[in-house]
Amino acid sequence: MTNVNLIDHPVIQTKLTELRDFTTDHRKFRTLLDEIAGLMVYEVTRDWPTTPKIVQTPLERMTGRVLSRPVTLVPILRAGLGMADGVLKMLPDARMGHLGVYRNEQSLEPVTYYQKLPPDIASTEVLLIDPMLATGGSGSAAVSFLKKAGVTSMKFVCLVASPEGIQTIHRTHPEVPIYTAAIDRELNNKGYILPGLGDAGDRIFGT
Repeated sequence: MTNVNLIDHPVIQTKLTELRDFTTDHRKFRTLLDEIAGLMVYEVTRDWPTTPKIVQTPLERMTGRVLSRPVTLVPILRAGLGMADGVLKMLPDARMGHLGVYRNEQSLEPVTYYQKLPPDIASTEVLLIDPMLATGGSGSAAVSFLKKAGVTSMKFVCLVASPEGIQTIHRTHPEVPIYTAAIDRELNNKGYILPGLGDAGDRIFGT
């Protein structure tokens, strides 16, 4: 699929398989999600621009490279928080914004209830993170909100995506790249991904 990056590294896939298992308890689920998110960072950030920086090693001066722009993580509450720590371990200088978007279980439409972003988010690289890209409604709404805040460089990072969710993001925001560890078969009539891994928020927080 165009503008979809499937990260099928064998270590990630091994951890994802354990994550899907319904016998995995919420403590182990959080640990696995944290680890997978950290591993995904390497591919997600591969094309970010860098600038030269001179440093003094114990032996001589040299020119290394550092990221050109600050980074902002924006987890979609609440499940997105489960991936945030793993990403922050790899990008410890990143700031955090938060977007509260939930899906109305009757209409399956997104409802926004909370927004808090760094004031200079428009000048940063933005990673919008949510474990599941199901109908795509919440993700699309979040991208729209970030665009209104002036964001021009963002990526949508998820663990598992449905074809329907990908199509929604492509239809509404075709320029935003999607990074995922799996593209599953379909949605059921309640908007859950099949085979999926259940409700990520419930499994993260034990609710």
